[in-house]
Amino acid sequence: MRTCWVFDHPAHVRLLAPFLRSGTATDVIVATDRHEVRQLMESSEGVLPRRQIIWVERPVGKGRFRTAWRRMRTVRQELKSAAKNGNRFERIIVVGASLELRVAKKLGLPKRWYISDTEINHLAHKLARNVATDAIFPTHWDESIDDGWLKKFSLKVNLHRLDGLHGHVHLRPQLRPVQVQDPPSFVVRRLQGDGIHDSDEVLEIPQQILEGIEITYADESKYTGDPWQFITMLSQHNAVITQSVTVASESVLMGVPTLLVSDAKRGFLDRLESDGYPLFRLTSQSNVEEIQAQFLAGLFLTEALDLPEWPDAKQQFAEFIGSELID
Repeated sequence: MRTCWVFDHPAHVRLLAPFLRSGTATDVIVATDRHEVRQLMESSEGVLPRRQIIWVERPVGKGRFRTAWRRMRTVRQELKSAAKNGNRFERIIVVGASLELRVAKKLGLPKRWYISDTEINHLAHKLARNVATDAIFPTHWDESIDDGWLKKFSLKVNLHRLDGLHGHVHLRPQLRPVQVQDPPSFVVRRLQGDGIHDSDEVLEIPQQILEGIEITYADESKYTGDPWQFITMLSQHNAVITQSVTVASESVLMGVPTLLVSDAKRGFLDRLESDGYPLFRLTSQSNVEEIQAQFLAGLFLTEALDLPEWPDAKQQFAEFIGSELID
């Protein structure tokens, strides 16, 4: 089944990589030209098969509407050219990137998959609703903050409910240090702050939380390690402090105590907390000293941590989109 895969974020590359490996040699990748996506793609030898890549701009900031228009035009031209000689595309799979879905509908692709775990991405939901044929949303989706989009999607597309986080699809449980070092070893992940929701969510990490610890910085667009070993690197530290909700979810799934410094609201964050993962959240309404004390105390409970059973979300995801699994 010839497929167009859209990689708009580094987490999307990791999520879809196992399924792209089972695709066809004529598949095409649309990749957003952002530093960490390029890192993954340029170091993917032996991880991803070689495929044609269409690089597109990220529509953020001033002039984003013009950028979005150029992006759609580029994708349309490239896909039309790639489909010459009768080798048509049969499906497109995107994670939150709805612009390509609109192009795919105009080009007549019969299967158009929209995947999301971010309730507040209202603009992307709006753009995708009338052009997607199928959509995947997690069972823990929080309808109280989605502006009614789950119900709207259920009226227009084939709706599939995934029992698990995206991390459950592309991660595996890994060994983590149970002995806390002296001083403790932390990964600190700071964002650039230019994301669609960052201005309303990202908070500065208080300096007092960073004192007296051994820090490995893994800031957005500045991490120089092997990008395909990023999650393994997280799991080798005693704890993670991050402004990123994606990194927070990935690290706690590995059993690493994680402090998320953000006002972000997501259904998957609520699920992680309710399932007993070691997630601590510092918001603009929190008492810093109180959350810091809880977080530091949590470091010493890692040995007794009993993580929930890992759901078979990977197989479920594969069955939804009709792909084989190749690890």
